[in-house]
Amino acid sequence: MTCPIPAAAATLPSSHGAQAPSDWIVRFAHLVRPQGQVLDIACGLGRHMRMFHASNHPVTGIDRAQEAIDAVANLGQAIQADIENSPWPLPGQQFDAVVVTNYLWRPLWAQILDSVKPGGVLLYETFGQGNEAFGKPSRPDFLLAPGELLKICEGWTIVAYEHGQLHQPERVVQRIAAIKPGADSADPALLQA
Repeated sequence: MTCPIPAAAATLPSSHGAQAPSDWIVRFAHLVRPQGQVLDIACGLGRHMRMFHASNHPVTGIDRAQEAIDAVANLGQAIQADIENSPWPLPGQQFDAVVVTNYLWRPLWAQILDSVKPGGVLLYETFGQGNEAFGKPSRPDFLLAPGELLKICEGWTIVAYEHGQLHQPERVVQRIAAIKPGADSADPALLQA
């Protein structure tokens, strides 16, 4: 079932990564252990890398655009890679947090989930079914079905999940904050938003 999500702050320029950090990522950034390593997949111009870097987190960003990599190279590890058509550039590496926004490539689910350390957090937000009413993306390949992130994170601790319409700009998103099971699970006090 799709339900409305409270209106978010106005979005700045539409170039991926140039706008302010996602309200969702900001809201759940406290789930990342202090000075924990953060991986930003499809990092764009680095809005989330900059936010985590400013909080003393070592950051790694992956993007296929050289412009994006040039923009974030001074923040931490910056990897230019076409992750849809080439091997995963970080085999076996795990992070305290993996952040993904405005990006969906289902064949990468295993690599994304494997990149989260036990006790680490996945912060994911992208477009959901229903967004076709507002513009692009509109192809089902690039829209999450209701509950899809919940299925992907089955067995994880779900801190928060939403699927619904946002305003300014109008769009439909699905988002999750989930903690991977493991001995190093997050402090329960951190789970309070």
